[in-house]
Amino acid sequence: MFRSGARTGAVGVVVAAVGTALALTSCSSSSDSDSDKKPEVAQQPKGTDPFWVNPDGNASRQAAEYRKSGDDAKAALIRKIAEQPVGEWIGPEDPESEAKGFTEAAAKADRTALLVLYNIPHRDCGQFSKGGAADGDAYRAWVDKVAAGIGDRGATVVLEPDAVLHLVDGCTPAQFAEERYDLLKKAVERLKRQPGVKVYVDAGNAGWQRPDALDEPLRRAGVEAADGFAVNVSNFQTTAASRDFGHQLSAKLSGKHFVIDTSRNGNGPYTGGDPKETWCNPPGRALGDRPTTRTGDRLVDAYVWVKRPGESDGGCKGGPKAGEWWADYALALATNSK
Repeated sequence: MFRSGARTGAVGVVVAAVGTALALTSCSSSSDSDSDKKPEVAQQPKGTDPFWVNPDGNASRQAAEYRKSGDDAKAALIRKIAEQPVGEWIGPEDPESEAKGFTEAAAKADRTALLVLYNIPHRDCGQFSKGGAADGDAYRAWVDKVAAGIGDRGATVVLEPDAVLHLVDGCTPAQFAEERYDLLKKAVERLKRQPGVKVYVDAGNAGWQRPDALDEPLRRAGVEAADGFAVNVSNFQTTAASRDFGHQLSAKLSGKHFVIDTSRNGNGPYTGGDPKETWCNPPGRALGDRPTTRTGDRLVDAYVWVKRPGESDGGCKGGPKAGEWWADYALALATNSK
């Protein structure tokens, strides 16, 4: 079975630090040793990449550690990740504060936060990223807090990786289908009440299902009220294959636009080993196209790094649990990238 290999909802930074993180890119230290401890990344040019780079993310901190230890080669490799904007996955505990912290920091940098909502009940069919909200009421309250945290600031939201796919492939039990479709639809509607929010509903990847298996489920999930859909989230299908898949699906959805997750697709999908786990920490993969809104395709709104390169897909192939930082894998992705 192909799946997205999405990570857990735990974020890779302490939200309390987000509000001060931007200062790390501009404040000078009184000593070189203090400076070595601080992440130092800048925002990408707004005209080509308007998404916010978190200067206090896992990759940035890892690069700082390597630099401090004198390993400039590894620091340079990890900076390939640290210097790009990645999705901020909103956690279950304090979604309002997290959403507020990320969007405020992005607004101060004159950029847009890229947020990922991954908390649907019965998430991931009990696999590596199992969990989610306790029930429908808890999920609706969680989404409402995310929206309140965003406020009137800008944000691009990728909504619930795998949620529609696992209904279509039967991984999620049928008795949860009606509620899940309703929760997704209502989540789109709630988020779109915020004036600066764009929403893209997850629509799988080019190696999983044909587009004609997904258009009606996506309609039931509220994609018509969204800004579009997202493809290849946390997966490894090439940008070309993802673009073709998205175009076919868009044609069935009245021309809806889409975004492509290019975070780890530089070498395409893995074809070795257990075919059921080609999505889980596959070896030999590489960073893909850098995030940008200049895609050269009128239907592709952006290339985005939804999956945070260097964070594990789950406890397979020697990796830590889903969502945890894995420096060796991050180094391999960067080393293999063109």
